[in-house]
Amino acid sequence: MGRILVRADDLGYCEAVNYGIAKAVREGIIRSVGLMPNMEYAKQGVELLKGVKVCYGQHTNICNGRPITDPSLVPSLVQPSGEFKTTAEYRGAKEDFVVLEEVLLEIEAQYRRFVELVGDEPHYLEGHAVPSANFFKGLQIVAQRHGLHYLGMNPKGGSVKFRNTELFVSMDSVRPDYNPFESLKEAALRDVGENGCVMMVCHPGYVDEYVYQTSFITRQRAQEVAMSIAPETKQWLEENNIQVVTYDDL
Repeated sequence: MGRILVRADDLGYCEAVNYGIAKAVREGIIRSVGLMPNMEYAKQGVELLKGVKVCYGQHTNICNGRPITDPSLVPSLVQPSGEFKTTAEYRGAKEDFVVLEEVLLEIEAQYRRFVELVGDEPHYLEGHAVPSANFFKGLQIVAQRHGLHYLGMNPKGGSVKFRNTELFVSMDSVRPDYNPFESLKEAALRDVGENGCVMMVCHPGYVDEYVYQTSFITRQRAQEVAMSIAPETKQWLEENNIQVVTYDDL
């Protein structure tokens, strides 16, 4: 039997995204969900999934909304307004301006909020959309501190190690011709060996004005909801003997 891990990021981003993720989980194939603990709608997102078995991860966020930590204690991460610096600011920087001691405070604060909201430890810990070495170092430190499973990034592409499994990332949503169903099929049929598994990273959700203002992934979110709940998706997985797994299964 083949296997694929299909993950939904951004629970808590906004109400529209929450409703799309909830549909993709309750009616579709999504079983692993990354929660953004700092966001205003994080609690609502978790409440929408009550009663459903979900493998929750901490999708640590330092580029949307406000920090949980007092902004005066994390000046390298915030704008004068107290909002996090934007993804564009991180990606446009020539040097890593993230101060390790400051980002550790925020990662810890998000970890504590996660446990408060979910009632459980994160089943995986990773970071959202920020190319910062100090951010990734902070995530590793917090993971080790609390005995969590850190899911890193490979800047050169290829695979990343999670427990004893080599995870091969598939995230095609930025492609102009993106078709989630075709991407799923391509990923699921990829030969990654006995100890490998393809991890398809999705951002299912519906779209509102906040999404249009803050994210370059817009229509793709609704497309991924549709793919995850479509009868043909489930039928294809069954016919090709492909099991959708979570991080708990690795």
